Amino acid sequence: MKEKNNLLVPLSILSGAIVLSVIIFSLVWKSAKSAQQTITVTGSAKQEVISDLGIQRGTLQGTSKNRKTAYQQLREAVPVLIKFLESKDFKKEQIEFFTVNGYPVYETGPNGVMTQNISRYVYSQRFQVTSNDVNKIKELSITLSSLVEKGIDILVDMPEYLYSKIDELKVVIQAQAAKNAKERAEKIAEATDRTLGPLRSARMGVIQITPKNSNVISDYGVNDNTSIVKDITAVVSAAFEIN
Repeated sequence: MKEKNNLLVPLSILSGAIVLSVIIFSLVWKSAKSAQQTITVTGSAKQEVISDLGIQRGTLQGTSKNRKTAYQQLREAVPVLIKFLESKDFKKEQIEFFTVNGYPVYETGPNGVMTQNISRYVYSQRFQVTSNDVNKIKELSITLSSLVEKGIDILVDMPEYLYSKIDELKVVIQAQAAKNAKERAEKIAEATDRTLGPLRSARMGVIQITPKNSNVISDYGVNDNTSIVKDITAVVSAAFEIN
């Protein structure tokens, strides 16, 4: 009997340990299973922005069979352009000129092959006009080509419209998209009698800056600079734990 009693104690301890292990395992398994249950949603946010910086670029040219004459034509065109811009209320500090480039243009033979004979010389100079008044830049882009009537050889680029605080706005719009993702997840969890747990993961999509009401998107993001009024859109994909 004494030996039997001596065996009961270890067996009781062993049995208790097994039961405790089962309980612990069950709790851990339940917790792990619950942690594996997540919901993934996509949130988005859109905001309209109005460009606050306009840029108009273009090129002046001088062309002649004589190198010196071609260069002189270009130099004579510069003050004509400046006078025209000043008549449109642009200041000299808003006008920038870049390096003068010159090159010969060779004749092409009857067989389509370029010869060694120079047909003319071309001198060109890039310029740009900037203003915070984007409507003035828009008007300039329409009227600038009229300098051709004054004998000026000018090429006019499409104007560019930018928003100077776009980096700060990107942070704000991404936060709004993340908030929208959480709100959507909460609604889904509520509809299924569950509660939303902590955020498990999040992935930010590329920022899309498009013309107002445009539906153009790109996997690499769109960065529109052709329109004054734009939409900036952010997308966030988020996974939340649900209980």
